[in-house]
Amino acid sequence: MSLILGAELGPKADPTTTTYVPRPEWYFFFLFELLRVIKPPELVFVATLGIPNIALALLVLLPFYDRSPERRPTRRPVAMTAMMLTIVAMTYLTLLGAFAGSPTQIDAEVEPQYQYGKEVAANSGCLGCHKFGENGNDGPGPNLTTIGQRLPKQAIQRTLDNPTPPMPSFKNMPPDQKEALVEYLGQLR
Repeated sequence: MSLILGAELGPKADPTTTTYVPRPEWYFFFLFELLRVIKPPELVFVATLGIPNIALALLVLLPFYDRSPERRPTRRPVAMTAMMLTIVAMTYLTLLGAFAGSPTQIDAEVEPQYQYGKEVAANSGCLGCHKFGENGNDGPGPNLTTIGQRLPKQAIQRTLDNPTPPMPSFKNMPPDQKEALVEYLGQLR
């Protein structure tokens, strides 16, 4: 099929971009959603290795703990229940992962005058290193959920123009976008 229809190729990889939104292939959406559901960082190991491996082990061992000679599915409740639970859970998590919102989206409600600044923050790659409420990453940058309480708008402006590495500079950002971003960040309390 690849020879006839061609292979789907995306744009050439750019290692310098901070706006790339990684998405797994469709067959990993259930794991992707499992990681989104399990929030505490200390449980990520359990979500990525523990739960899938336990589920796989239970399915592999199914013939050993359901030793019924019966072949009709209606007479094998343990096997059918295990199979149906696995299918339902994986289907549900796959659908949630497939229809999940963009990781470049900030869910917090803001007043209409700050909406543009929120969009600038979401589209400028800020979520790659910072956290806004439940959205974004825990690092390497600080949590910006209440940055307006800690820094005045002038300090936020200076940080955007002259940041500490590895944060990129926003000196060349169009003035209207930068102003909207500073206003949005300044009102976060």
